[in-house]
Amino acid sequence: MSFHAREPKELANLEPGSMVEFMLVVDQVSSYVENVRVRRYESPEKEPMTASRLKLLENLTAPDSPAAPLLAIGEPVPDFSLTDQDKRVVHLTQFAGKVVVINFIYTRCPLPDYCFRLSNNFGRLQKRFANRMGRELVLLTISFDPIHDQPEILAGYAQTWKANPRAWRFLTGTVPQVRHVCGLFGVNFWPDEATLTHSLHTVIIDRQGKLAANLEGNLFTAEQLGDLVTATITVPH
Repeated sequence: MSFHAREPKELANLEPGSMVEFMLVVDQVSSYVENVRVRRYESPEKEPMTASRLKLLENLTAPDSPAAPLLAIGEPVPDFSLTDQDKRVVHLTQFAGKVVVINFIYTRCPLPDYCFRLSNNFGRLQKRFANRMGRELVLLTISFDPIHDQPEILAGYAQTWKANPRAWRFLTGTVPQVRHVCGLFGVNFWPDEATLTHSLHTVIIDRQGKLAANLEGNLFTAEQLGDLVTATITVPH
């Protein structure tokens, strides 16, 4: 997960690989860091929390089965199954012939410009493509916090966004299932104290079931995402 600093001087003494401490400031629409300080240490074992995080990360990145290969643009997306907010099993293949847009979030994310922004993008898509939702366009929001984000939690989250349950599904599953799907698109996440540190990805799958786009980060607008969806929907099939 990346963070923004409002003042360039906050980053003046940083080098790649530096361990830092900072204050994270969160308001209603954005977040930024200040009071950035380099933290020096000799051994990770002298920092119990750091050692704990590294061990958690090691456990998370060493699954029982081999990691799924990262998909390239134009490659077919293999079928996967997860469970939605209504406890229904959802297979990717059931949306054959439709454009599928996927984002990855967790409902407890505290930063308004991360998971909340990605969900808001989908809310804007739902309004923009209201006459195509379900018929030509499907939205899938996958939680990478399956232990907490069970169907009941996702159902409440879906209500927050007034999601159309036939066209915007909120998905969870077992840890291996979720890890597998995230691995297909390069979504990384690991525990960090009371939160999850994670990357941001929004994926578009075309009508032929091929990966059309894998947008990393949160710097694109909902309008730009919508334009890309439009371009994908209107491609002859």
